[in-house]
Amino acid sequence: MEQPLQTQPPPDPPEKPAPALRFPAWPWWFSLVGFLVGFLGSQILLSIPIALLSSGGSPDTSSPGIVVLGTLALGVGLLGSAYFLASRVAPPRPWHFGLRGTRFWPAVGWAAVGLVAFFLLSAVYAAVVQPDAEQTTVQDLGGDKGTFGLVIAGLMVVVVAPVVEEIFFRGFFYRALRTRLGALSAAAIDGVVFGSIHFQADGADGLLILPPLMLLGFVYCLVYEKTGSLFPVIGLHVFNNALAYGVQADDGWQVSLVAGPLMLAAVALAPRLLPRTPQPTPA
Repeated sequence: MEQPLQTQPPPDPPEKPAPALRFPAWPWWFSLVGFLVGFLGSQILLSIPIALLSSGGSPDTSSPGIVVLGTLALGVGLLGSAYFLASRVAPPRPWHFGLRGTRFWPAVGWAAVGLVAFFLLSAVYAAVVQPDAEQTTVQDLGGDKGTFGLVIAGLMVVVVAPVVEEIFFRGFFYRALRTRLGALSAAAIDGVVFGSIHFQADGADGLLILPPLMLLGFVYCLVYEKTGSLFPVIGLHVFNNALAYGVQADDGWQVSLVAGPLMLAAVALAPRLLPRTPQPTPA
């Protein structure tokens, strides 16, 4: 005699699907407020070592040492303001700022597409406009002041800047804008602000180098949007900065060829140390 088919009774109460992971709903204006608060906070931080170094005199604020301290202070100020504002909405988690894993080869592919697009558009722009100005970042950081200055400037450009700038400008600034704006609009605003803070060339002709810098920030945002992770963008930023430092600084390749690959390896391995999270959806 055929036995009746055994079935499991439905759960009581019925199981609900796991809720989708969503980015915290940071107000769009957090981006601009975070930038202003971070900048002002960095000036306060920088005033302390300046006061200690002045000894009653007037310190040279354009000296490489002060510029390096100012760069570090700006990083602390921006990250501090981002963390503080984010904590007003929800306890900050690394994935809130894009610090999460993603599929490796698609991430490499999107980063490569972004890099090629930037180089092509920048080459076309340079051929048409022919800007007669260069950034002075390497000189300002002391990259031309001997071996010690070369190494310190290289570490600032290849190691510190990509991490700090991506966490703030893409992980916080862009993500806050995305709560109100579409990807292209948010990326355009992010690119304008990102490019503007990197403007350091002298003279009116220096304004002509702003569009490529803004385009770079725009491309970084789109790579982040496509991959859902900040690590590919940090890697892209590291590669671009290492290449630029090797070209602009005398003997800069010596630093770039060491710091660049080490940073790229760290970016590839870092997601393995973080808890796995599904792809978050916009707030």
